Amino acid sequence: MTRAPRRPAAGSRAKGATVPKAPKADAGDKPLVLHFEDNSALALLFGEHDRNLVRIEHDLGADIHARGNKVTITGPQSAAAAARDALMTLYERVKGGAPPDQGEVDAIVRLAAAGQLAPGTAGGDMERDGRTIQTRRRRIMPRTPTQADYIDAMNNYELVFGLGPAGTGKTYLAVATAVVALQAGEVDRIILSRPAVEAGERLGFLPGDIREKVDPYLRPLYDALYDMLPGDQVVKRLASGDIEVAPLAFMRGRTLAHSFIILDEAQNTTSVQMKMCLTRLGEGSQMVVTGDLSQVDLPSGTRSGLDDAVEALEGVDGVSMVRFTNQDMVRHPLVTRVVRAYEEVERKRAGKGAARRGPSKPGPATRRRPATRSGDDGNDR
Repeated sequence: MTRAPRRPAAGSRAKGATVPKAPKADAGDKPLVLHFEDNSALALLFGEHDRNLVRIEHDLGADIHARGNKVTITGPQSAAAAARDALMTLYERVKGGAPPDQGEVDAIVRLAAAGQLAPGTAGGDMERDGRTIQTRRRRIMPRTPTQADYIDAMNNYELVFGLGPAGTGKTYLAVATAVVALQAGEVDRIILSRPAVEAGERLGFLPGDIREKVDPYLRPLYDALYDMLPGDQVVKRLASGDIEVAPLAFMRGRTLAHSFIILDEAQNTTSVQMKMCLTRLGEGSQMVVTGDLSQVDLPSGTRSGLDDAVEALEGVDGVSMVRFTNQDMVRHPLVTRVVRAYEEVERKRAGKGAARRGPSKPGPATRRRPATRSGDDGNDR
């Protein structure tokens, strides 16, 4: 099935191509015609076996016909305009000598579908406003509007909460932003931490020294680091202390100045641990806290410290809350379908449970208790 974007994307003229103005609302489904001057760039623009064109057609609901250096786009006005902006942005990337990989194509199509992309965005404006992250090994651009908001928040707030399901890029983008800040000399070190909590298993005592014991819990953070920096640089910076990876239990008593701190899997912190971590923030430091309140691995009956923090800090000056949903998932498409299937089962179970209990009527002397936050914070769906 195809879907149309929520609103038309704005268009502009790009060097090397002729782009007509978007048709007015009463112009019907008038085709849009693009003429590309550089024929040698078209192979990279269209992708192998025209897979970029197929992707744009499928996701944006427009029909694209290419003949020579002319591309005709037909379909609903908003869909055609979004497809035009996606093509022009890809063309600018190719002309700029940086052909987009499949991840960037995915990002451009998603942003075009949300009406947050115009020709020139990926090639210049997004890089100038800090939304494109350039590390030693790769260039990373937001793949969804929420990811763009998340990067904006990390560029402008000292304390940022990234909340939402797995696979939305919360940790990955935070590590990328931290690496760039370290390379630019904005901070002296990166501190990566997460609580050492098993996901439904009891592994017992692990062999080795303290680092070997905690490394299995911190492996996702190492994976992100090696994706941003050459391996020898990661090893060198870990040895020198420029990058520190430690379990949350080792944070007590420290004041972390001139640091970029990332607390990952924060849903598995207790209220005491979360308060302790947040109060480590020192002069010239920034902290990003990520977590998924629908995947708490704490013992039954233990309230998540992340849940407490969200409730206490919502609206506090200098704090930004960015909430992701399953629409922001950028892993394998099957992951999104799996999450949605689980959510549907949970809704059905909740409905059946409510039906069995029946309506409850408080007595005249009974006071209603205030509604409590749900496990997924009520805002991620």
